[in-house]
Amino acid sequence: MFIRFGYDITVACAQPTHFVSRMALRPERRGDLVQDEVIELSEGIQAHPFLDGFGNHCLRFTAPVGETRIKATGLVRDSGKPDDVAPGAGETPFEQLPDDVLPFLLPSRYCESDSLMNIAWEMFGHLPRGWARVQAVCDHVHGRIKFDYQKASATRTAQGALSDGYGVCRDYAHTAIALCRALSIPARYVNGYLGDIGVPYAGAMDFSAWFEVWLDGRWYAFDARHNVPRIGRVNIAVGRDAADVAMLHSFGRHDLPIFTVVCEEEEADSVA
Repeated sequence: MFIRFGYDITVACAQPTHFVSRMALRPERRGDLVQDEVIELSEGIQAHPFLDGFGNHCLRFTAPVGETRIKATGLVRDSGKPDDVAPGAGETPFEQLPDDVLPFLLPSRYCESDSLMNIAWEMFGHLPRGWARVQAVCDHVHGRIKFDYQKASATRTAQGALSDGYGVCRDYAHTAIALCRALSIPARYVNGYLGDIGVPYAGAMDFSAWFEVWLDGRWYAFDARHNVPRIGRVNIAVGRDAADVAMLHSFGRHDLPIFTVVCEEEEADSVA
């Protein structure tokens, strides 16, 4: 199958404002591109591309006073299969973890795994190590937090989400990540596209957040919000939590008069 993805975003600034965007596909998905990902900024704005410490493709640019448009479009080939499910996948012993996986065991800005350690072990420490334990974490978070887009908060942490009992996709991810790390299971935050493919239409698109866990020598996708395997995830950025992978990080105030995201299946006969 083919997935059309992209965005059309306008930022309005009262003064020249610096930005770093992380809205390009992750390196591991770029080999699936059928049509190149094309990113455009308003005429005259120069952007500098770079890779951050997590291997995410970034752009840094300065938006002038007024409105600046940043848009992108692309087409990827996808298997059309739901997320991999591997009930037999086990936890990797600490001494066998790759060096670049170790940071995903540590507490971070939104994932206070140190504060949640006692709770995590009391609730999940008796369960079989590996996939079953991670799924139990997802089940708990899915049942504990109610999705409420109107109550999104840029400062809510995992502990805050558990206390509030509501949140958005990033809160589900942060909470599950914190609990997994508290159990010494490496977990990382993922931003990306997730369209309503294979499920009922849920309304206007936005970027989505989920998480990945290191089991048996590889990363597996988990999603505590939906808590069912989904079709067509397209990874954009990974990090310890949302602080590492802000889609559009501004160093100054701005407004968002336009914010449109696209992620939908495209018919094969329309692909040139």
